[in-house]
Amino acid sequence: MKTSATRHSIALLTLVILFYLFSSSFDPAAYAENTSSDQASSNPVKHLTLEQLGDVQVTTATKEPAQVWKTPAAIYVITQEDIQNSGVTNIPDALRLAPGVEVAQIDSSKWSIGIRGFGSRLSRDVLVLIDGRTVYTTLFAGTYWEVQNVLLEDVDRIEVIRGPGGTIWGPNAVNGVINIITKSSKDTHGEMVSAGGGNVNQGFLNGRYGGGNSKTFDYRVYALGFERGPEYHPDGINFDRWRAVQAGFRTDFTSNTRDHFTLQGDLYDEGAGESVTATTYTAPYQQTLDGTARLSGGNVLGRWQRVFAEGQDLQLQAFYDRVNRHEPNFAALQDTYDVDFLDRFDLPGHQQISWGLGARFVREDNPVVVSGLTFEPSPRTDRLLTAFLQDEIKIIDNRLTLTLGTKFLRTNFTGWQLEPTGRLLWTPTEKQTVWAAFTHAVRTPSDAEENFSLLGYIGTSNTGLPYFARFNPNPNFRSEELNGYELGYRLLLHKRVYFDVASFFNHYGDLFSEDITGPTYVETNPSPTHLLLPADFGNGLLGTTEGVEIAPEWRPTNYWRLLGTYSFLEMHIKRSPDSLDVGTAPIIQGSSPQHQATVQSDLDFAKHFSLDLTYRYVSALPELSVRSYSTGDARFAWRVSQRFQLSVVGQDLMQPHHPEFQSDPGPLVGIKRSVYGQITWTR
Repeated sequence: MKTSATRHSIALLTLVILFYLFSSSFDPAAYAENTSSDQASSNPVKHLTLEQLGDVQVTTATKEPAQVWKTPAAIYVITQEDIQNSGVTNIPDALRLAPGVEVAQIDSSKWSIGIRGFGSRLSRDVLVLIDGRTVYTTLFAGTYWEVQNVLLEDVDRIEVIRGPGGTIWGPNAVNGVINIITKSSKDTHGEMVSAGGGNVNQGFLNGRYGGGNSKTFDYRVYALGFERGPEYHPDGINFDRWRAVQAGFRTDFTSNTRDHFTLQGDLYDEGAGESVTATTYTAPYQQTLDGTARLSGGNVLGRWQRVFAEGQDLQLQAFYDRVNRHEPNFAALQDTYDVDFLDRFDLPGHQQISWGLGARFVREDNPVVVSGLTFEPSPRTDRLLTAFLQDEIKIIDNRLTLTLGTKFLRTNFTGWQLEPTGRLLWTPTEKQTVWAAFTHAVRTPSDAEENFSLLGYIGTSNTGLPYFARFNPNPNFRSEELNGYELGYRLLLHKRVYFDVASFFNHYGDLFSEDITGPTYVETNPSPTHLLLPADFGNGLLGTTEGVEIAPEWRPTNYWRLLGTYSFLEMHIKRSPDSLDVGTAPIIQGSSPQHQATVQSDLDFAKHFSLDLTYRYVSALPELSVRSYSTGDARFAWRVSQRFQLSVVGQDLMQPHHPEFQSDPGPLVGIKRSVYGQITWTR
């Protein structure tokens, strides 16, 4: 009843806003007069040439602004224009636009995301940041994507680094870094309201208000809310309804020409339906629980930057993040305190030095919900200490640059470790880049490997005793390690044709495995007496990955963009000679697609209409029984006036439903064909 009332309230509010905005802002006399200025002002990135887009400054590869042309890494920028044209409503779906990124939806609120392999529910080898705030959790090693919601209209860009970024960002940036960067508050003055709904995305309402003087002080506040219905379930158990509300703010303050301050924060509350397995030592021992995960939390971040001259500055950032998770079989209360310092200056001989220090403390508490899933001790504190040093040497000015650096890190699970890199950048012409890199990166142990106890029910033995398998804490779990080799090339072939290709070879050691550690024995405590097969999470796998990623773009006219991506991945994961793994290697290898391709067409016509089409192909995941699939999205938008826009979006249109990843427990969940309408008003 409460869910239905919420949906009906959103629908009613949407109709009221539609009536009010249309009646107050549509002016037929001003329609033709405003159309051209609307297109120029509503999305300035859209009118950048390919040459100008190559000059856009990115920060994720070095923590300092650098042009895409001068970045010795496989970087792809998803712009606000790309997000708007695609019609996506969340960050995971936006990441489908980047080459080399594997995005598979599990159910209504969960995704598997990987970069260059190792796709999983929590993306354990990918570091994810929002405005520089790490949202990667060391509890289960990864990112809970269902709580990483941002107001998409406020996103400036998403910078995706494919390949190791640990030298800059520290541990867990093994296969890539995703940094979601929102706009400065000076770029979001005025009012914005968007609302809509459809068959799966059943209702959403977003609002923002910003102001300031665009010189010394600017601010914005926002709020968003949505409700999504369940996806397709062959067994008819529609457990995955999802609803969320979130609000936040950002302020930017400049006291003089040198100092800039940012303060921002968010609060959220969600209910995400899920199906989980609960195992206990008492009959019936194992059952499937369909319920709602109660998810809430908040964060606040402050950043100060002092600029002395071009290429010389100081940065100090600190944030606090609170997470509350209450799931049917598990609970987590988490407080994160993080501080990061960076200094950059020039040395004689065309050298630029960057160095920094960082510290993070995470207080974890995991109250026991079911006896088969526990953390010990609880509560506890995870620690991360880092130091960073990098030297950028201009061997030939504006032509050849060598970058050498390393990250020093220590956690409560490990001693001091190094993450060194060497990167060479050659720009034979202003619009041509060749780069090569070697990087060593680590994924440090998490609480799930060293403090976690997980029980599984096998059945009843011949003696009548219940028979369990249990993964016990492994205090000797080591960091997973990567040695990565990369080679890339970028070329602006013509003012309307751009080409980007990156290749890689990665060698992995000490990869996560599920190990049987001894024979079955009788255990009397905890009661009742039962048979137990002992196991733990070990470092019993090794492997290699290799591949290539291609991302061309062609602009036949000023109002038509054609973009494409293609990714090829070859994985070889195997047991090490002394491994006790029970068969994890084939599952890891078979959980990432070997081929992925996208084609996008963004067309503006008749000055105030646009039609955006996307085609996607993903090859099969044989170990998960997921077949290859092709699908497509479409978005049609009509800018009615300077303030008012209508759009209709269709997603996954080529079939009624299709599975993309394994759902555990239960059968594969099909991702439905969906359609939604949206109205947007700005002033």
